[in-house]
Amino acid sequence: MSESATEGTRRERGYRMPAEWEPHEATWIAWPHNPEDWPGKFQPIPWVYAEIVGHLARVEDVHILVDDAAAEKRARGILRRGGASLGRVHFHLWPTDRVWTRDSGPIFVRKSSTRGAGLEKDTVAVTNWKFNAWAKYPDWHLDDEIPERVAELLGMPQWTPTIETAEGPRRVVLEGGSIDVNGAGTLITTEECLLSEVQQRNPGVSREQIEQAFRDCLGVDQVLWMNRGIAGDDTHGHVDDITRFVGTNTIVTVVEANHEDDNHLPLTENLERLKSARNLEGKPFEIIELPMPPPIVFQGQRLPASYANFYVANNLVLVPTFNRSTDRRALNILAEAFPGREVVGIYSGDLIWGLGALHCMTQQQPAAVPYHHRDG
Repeated sequence: MSESATEGTRRERGYRMPAEWEPHEATWIAWPHNPEDWPGKFQPIPWVYAEIVGHLARVEDVHILVDDAAAEKRARGILRRGGASLGRVHFHLWPTDRVWTRDSGPIFVRKSSTRGAGLEKDTVAVTNWKFNAWAKYPDWHLDDEIPERVAELLGMPQWTPTIETAEGPRRVVLEGGSIDVNGAGTLITTEECLLSEVQQRNPGVSREQIEQAFRDCLGVDQVLWMNRGIAGDDTHGHVDDITRFVGTNTIVTVVEANHEDDNHLPLTENLERLKSARNLEGKPFEIIELPMPPPIVFQGQRLPASYANFYVANNLVLVPTFNRSTDRRALNILAEAFPGREVVGIYSGDLIWGLGALHCMTQQQPAAVPYHHRDG
């Protein structure tokens, strides 16, 4: 069932976007199929996916999008040989343009209340934002269909966020990797991604209009604006490479100590913005600094390698690693930030050649459970 965003905002009906560490029903991914997404390095990529799916299937269901039955057969074979249990893996024959489900997949929201001892009807719903391949590639139409397909499969309510313009309502472009939430009313994003006219996500749309869409559709009360993302980021400023919530009032943010590195100044500015920010109670956030790996360059191209591109699943945190001296330090910092969860490093030196890592390829489906926060 599809609804207009003007038929009473989702906020008014009690929906909000949960934090990533809240309980999951499942993770959604798309199986890699296009060698041109990893030119010259495609062969190991399905095996990286098999390792990731193997870990996720231990703790929650995994939905995998494949192009056709032959692709499903190949994926099943790789998963079995890689040791993944298929008992919680579900395949869907939905062709995709690319595999970055964080950006093209549905952004789920959940009602924050229950009726009596049971759950209310339509506890979890889908927000169907427009995906246009980061305003830079012509092939995006298959990926843009994913949220509607998911909503129909799961029988969930869905709506399409729109913004009023002089030409009438316009569907809002938003990628999941461009935002991060604490589940308690605060969202982090970047000006480079959402406000730059150069990037053409939502030309002519103001900061105030974007913030209103977040309030109406994701249950957000406060937006923290960072400036720029990291060097080599094909998406131009996705926040999941730089700054992430790890608790209701705790934020990890990447820093670059080398003054000669292109990332030093923008990451320092982001850190200063976070230090001066205040939460909804007027108090400072707890800020944890996370190192950047030394620059990773392939065929003369700086790649967007960042430990901030981790993914939080049920009782599990998957962290990209790059065979660099900073790997262990980053893993230890995130292990301290997520006590009680298993923190696993996934070698992503080949994966990052596709200009994305673990968070970029995953999208969480929250469990239909009563509302709660993770203090941290």
